[in-house]
Order: sequence, then structure tokens, then C-alpha cells
Amino acid sequence: MTTPPPALLIAGHGTRDDAGAEAFRDFVRELDRRHPELPVAGGFIELSPPPLGDAVTELVERGVRRFAAVPLMLVSAGHAKGDIPAALAREKERHPGISYTYGRPLGPHPALLNVLERRLDEALGTAGRTPEDLADVTVLLVGRGSTDPDANAEVHKAARLLWEGRGYAGVETAFVSLAAPDVPSGLDRCVKLGARRIVVLPYFLFTGILPDRVRHQTEGWAAAHPQVEVRSADVIGPEPELLDLVMERYAEAVEGDLRMNCDSCVYRIALPGFEDKVGLPQQPHFHPDDEGHDHGSGHGHGHGHQHGGHAHSHAH
Repeated sequence: MTTPPPALLIAGHGTRDDAGAEAFRDFVRELDRRHPELPVAGGFIELSPPPLGDAVTELVERGVRRFAAVPLMLVSAGHAKGDIPAALAREKERHPGISYTYGRPLGPHPALLNVLERRLDEALGTAGRTPEDLADVTVLLVGRGSTDPDANAEVHKAARLLWEGRGYAGVETAFVSLAAPDVPSGLDRCVKLGARRIVVLPYFLFTGILPDRVRHQTEGWAAAHPQVEVRSADVIGPEPELLDLVMERYAEAVEGDLRMNCDSCVYRIALPGFEDKVGLPQQPHFHPDDEGHDHGSGHGHGHGHQHGGHAHSHAH
């Protein structure tokens, strides 16, 4: 009798935007449809139903005892580094006998960079068909933003990789929350660097409140600067490359081939200004729909995780 492969658990961030939450749920359903050999379930850390704990319970009720969890997130910030591992540890206590492995976030990955390039092509239309056209296009890649400098640095890494070899005048970075520069400041920087045409590219998987905010801030800045051509690109979306990448991360987790970067993790290394975050104790992040949820509206909690042959605990 062959041992069934571990199930796939998709962990999402959560959003107050109904369309964005439904896009995540549709994505999980599509993965399930494409891979009938695997039980597949997905849940959110916060804001949207179902909570991650319900997704684990769903798998357990289907007879699952082993699963691999993949964070459906582009960068490794507090949720991927702490909230999800802490939630999984809590679920192991709730469901004795289960075991799991934990995968790494999605980006930056060449497949997603190709999707981003496609989004830029769509935004430019016929204005970006030749290398000469692209030579005066500056891209502003806008990430979510985090209090974790390592996560923000990952957005800069994605921007550099997107720039390499593609012929754009430059790829600058900005953030829509929690980190500088914000979108208007990022656009100002592009102009100071000599940008003639700018495409604002949201570094987000699905639609939601924050990508909408990026577009609104872009439109507001463009209205105040009519001399600059500014266009907005779409989010990555549920493209085939994204579906394939999730399965790649699943395979890594199942096979033990994890290559998560800890060299600049603020929760492991004492970075200037963040020394107090090293080694803080683990606490789960509670989804508001979780049974027994009672931690108010604050987010002062610590987390721990283990990967790549070492363990460390941290908070955000």
C-alpha cells in the first residue's frame, strides 16, 4: 500500500476586500481542480474567512495526517516568518497526530518576474513594443511595505531583477504602507532621476484595498503632474505561472529542499535599530474567526519558526 502524498495547505494574508478574498479562494479551488491526487485547502491569517485553523480542520476531517503549508505571499515578513508557523504549531496541538512541513514565500522568482513584465507590456500597449520605446520607461514597483527591513529589501531585490536585461530606463521601488518611500515620493524620485514615462506596477498577487490605494495615489499624483506620462499596471493575478510556482514550493517543502534566507532576518540578526526583536518568544497570531480568539485589536505578539536546519524565535 502506497503512502499518499502530503496534502497542500495554502496560507493567505487576508484582506477586507471581498473581491480579493474571493480571488484567493478561487485560486485554492483551481489548485484543487488541477491536482486531484492531493487534498488541497486554504485559509487566512487575518481579516478574511476562512481562518487558517478551519482549513487545517477541513484537511483533518478528510483523513489528512500530513501536509505541506505554502505561504501565498511574495515576501517573508512577519506573517510568513512568524504568524503562520505559530498558527501551525497551535494546530498541531489542536489535532494530535498531524505533522507538517513549511514552505517558503513565492518571490522573487523568474516566473513571477515574467508575469510582471507582461503586466508592464499590457499597461504600455503599443507604446512599449520596441527596445527604443522601453529605453525611456521607468517602472515604479510598489510593495505592500513592512516594519521588517528584510521584507522591504526583498522588494528592492525584485525591482533589480526586473530591471536586469529588460531594457527599461530604471526600476524604482515604493511602498503603500508602513515603509518609505510612499507612492507619491517614489514618483517624485522617478522624475528627479529623469523619467519621461512611468509605469506604476503593484507588487501584489491579487486585487484588494492596498492595490486599489496604489492606483488611487498614482492617479492623484498624475493629475497634479500633467507633464509626466504615468500609467498603472495590474496585479499579478491567478496566472498559470503562479499556480505552477505554488506547486514548486510545495515540492520543496515535501522534499526538504528549503532555502529560506535568514542572513538578514531581523528576528535572528541584530540589525541597527531593531536589536530588541532578536529572540522574542513565540505566540500565535489569532484570526478573528478562530475559536477562543481574544487578543483585542493589537498586534504585539511574538513568533517562532524553524527552517533550513536552524530555529529562531521572533516578533513583529
